[in-house]
Amino acid sequence: MNTEILGIVFVFATTIALAIPFGKYIAKIYAGERTLLDLILGPVEKLFYKLSGIRVQSEMNWKQHLSALLTINMVWFFLGMFVLMNQGWLPLNPDGNPSQSAELAFNTTISFVVNCNLQHYSGETGVSYLGQLFLMFLQFVSAGTGMAAAAVVIIAFRERSADKLGNFYELMIKSCTRILLPVSLVVAVILLLNGVPMTFEGKDSFVSMQGDTVQVSTGPVAAFVPIKHVGTNGGGFFGANSAHPFENPNYVTNMVEMFAQMFIPIAMVFALGFYLKKRKLSWVIFGVMTIGFLLLVVPTVFSELKGNPAIAEMGIDVSSGATEGKEIRFGTAFSAFWSIATTVISTGSINAMHDSFMPMSGLAQMLAMMTNAFYGGVGAGILNFYIFIILAVFMSGLMVGRTPELMGKKIEAREMKIAMIVALLHPLLILAATALGTTLPQYTAGTLNNPGFHGFSEMLYEYTSSSANNGSGFEGLGDNTPWWNISCGIVLILSRFLPIIGPVAIAGILASKKHIPESAGTLKTDTGTFGIMIFAVIAIITALSFFPALTLGPIAEYFSMK
Repeated sequence: MNTEILGIVFVFATTIALAIPFGKYIAKIYAGERTLLDLILGPVEKLFYKLSGIRVQSEMNWKQHLSALLTINMVWFFLGMFVLMNQGWLPLNPDGNPSQSAELAFNTTISFVVNCNLQHYSGETGVSYLGQLFLMFLQFVSAGTGMAAAAVVIIAFRERSADKLGNFYELMIKSCTRILLPVSLVVAVILLLNGVPMTFEGKDSFVSMQGDTVQVSTGPVAAFVPIKHVGTNGGGFFGANSAHPFENPNYVTNMVEMFAQMFIPIAMVFALGFYLKKRKLSWVIFGVMTIGFLLLVVPTVFSELKGNPAIAEMGIDVSSGATEGKEIRFGTAFSAFWSIATTVISTGSINAMHDSFMPMSGLAQMLAMMTNAFYGGVGAGILNFYIFIILAVFMSGLMVGRTPELMGKKIEAREMKIAMIVALLHPLLILAATALGTTLPQYTAGTLNNPGFHGFSEMLYEYTSSSANNGSGFEGLGDNTPWWNISCGIVLILSRFLPIIGPVAIAGILASKKHIPESAGTLKTDTGTFGIMIFAVIAIITALSFFPALTLGPIAEYFSMK
């Protein structure tokens, strides 16, 4: 157990230590400063701009940014639908996997377009190699889209009074080529050296110790898995995701994949401080996020190490913790840590069965997605936290009787209305969709793997994962049905694009306002006091929105075990 805890501490500390200088590198990218990769990637990017007709010198206002973002995402959606609905006859399908149905292709495509990767299919049987490669492309560009939107907000922070906020296509492409691709290549090399397959051949055959001939799926796994984590996507090449030995062969790859999914979200927080030359602000944000993260991680690790009391009452040794649904090669503690990291960061990859975790662990996993503000996905984490900053500034201003100001810009009614709509959208989508599922048992009852409280948790988790752009699930749930494919797809669309539109709109409106010089009465946003205010706003909104639903699920299940 001590070794497992040390491994967790080592990975987390290493991630933070490397994320700080990488955040400085990201800030240079968005500021247009020179970096070591200019000589290699500069000519490639210029060729791409020339062939595609992108004029990077033409800066955009916030409305043009959103127009470009929504348009290109719509193109990717239609391309994805075509590939998945026709993969049965398209090339690179050595295993003969069938084309997806319309509703499954809709769910899969929109899920990867919005950086969620909620998978209602099993990768090795549900998608061809061509389909996997297109989904891998979406994992790059969906992450790049979120980072570009975050970059617009960061740029708007710095402008004293401006209408133009860079070029969306340049920010997105540089996010992919200068940030996501280099880190993914490093991770890919490590995975290859540890036995992750990289081939376009079909299923491989081997004879088991029992003498049976077994067909084993392989494929271009080593190319797919790195961006799955680096881009906080989470979609598994195989149905078992990172619990599969070909995606995650050993403890070394487990640590590397854990590092990969946390690295850029944390680095983006420090990039904000370096870009704005306000490093204290980035440390305040990082501190709030880390406290929230640890408040979820520590109880989960403790709960899983303690084991299941019902099993202990049967006289069975639980000294290894709650091991059901977990890989022994990774250990109970690391699986518990992964489960919170992947739900806090919105990666959604799994190395253990979340449906088998203890009730309080399931509660923590859902809370991580319900708060949706601690680290978060690449780009999206900054956008979500930005909304809570706006709310905290407004409430602080009311407390002291002053007009709320952020970075020298007044927060007025228009911005507050947008922020409140975005803040309330998340619980609305989760609770409304879950309520519909419970009131229409003819569509959902046969898909649940468990009755009672845990069955409700399965439903609540699925819509929470969809709304938080996470993608993990309480499997068991039989989710490849028209109800789950369509309802989750609608939640995915609304929960991705409205929370991007809101912060970018607020940032654009504030950037165009006249800058107000700081005075003795200006609210300082880079102090511990303001950090406490932000944390309080996050905690209150989450508790008021979700506590009744959690009471019906994991909390009720916990007390039923007593």
